[in-house]
Amino acid sequence: MKKPIPHIFFAILSLFVVSAVAAQSSSKKAKKDSILVFRADKKELTKIRHEVSYDQAVAALKNKQFVLEATEIMFNNGETSFVTANTNFVYLNGSKSTVQVAFNNGFSGPNGIGGVTVDGTASGITSSTDKKGNVTYSFGVTGIRINAQVTITLYSGDNNAMVTILPDFNDRMLTLTGQLVPLSESDIFKGTPSF
Repeated sequence: MKKPIPHIFFAILSLFVVSAVAAQSSSKKAKKDSILVFRADKKELTKIRHEVSYDQAVAALKNKQFVLEATEIMFNNGETSFVTANTNFVYLNGSKSTVQVAFNNGFSGPNGIGGVTVDGTASGITSSTDKKGNVTYSFGVTGIRINAQVTITLYSGDNNAMVTILPDFNDRMLTLTGQLVPLSESDIFKGTPSF
């Protein structure tokens, strides 16, 4: 009679071990599934946020009230420089336009913040959208110290944009990349207009 007790005990112990392993296995699967759902939700939320940014940027272009806040400048020779977005921008408010570049080089520059600020009047504004949703927005800027053609490309699906500034009096093209935002959401710091 003493022999069945260890067998019963062993059977009950085995049942508990199998139950624990099964529970742990389902717990790992549930955790993995929840991580996958979280990642999918995060991607979807990011996609929605980018689409909203794109729609706001397109509306800002149509309203002629926007700022392209640049984080990178590419010079005519292909050399690039990372810059601060709130001091490097192309601004348009109706027909008033400002182009400002300011480098983090330790010199105050003509505008007092390490670069150049030029104000002008925008004219000849044109806009087109390609099949992919990329928007090309062009205008001329004329002022005391600027006479240039400005072409902005807003990339589909987000507010990432590139602007090319081509002066009429020389071939020193300047390309800035950054975020195109409505004027009301911009946090720019304008230096003293140069010259």
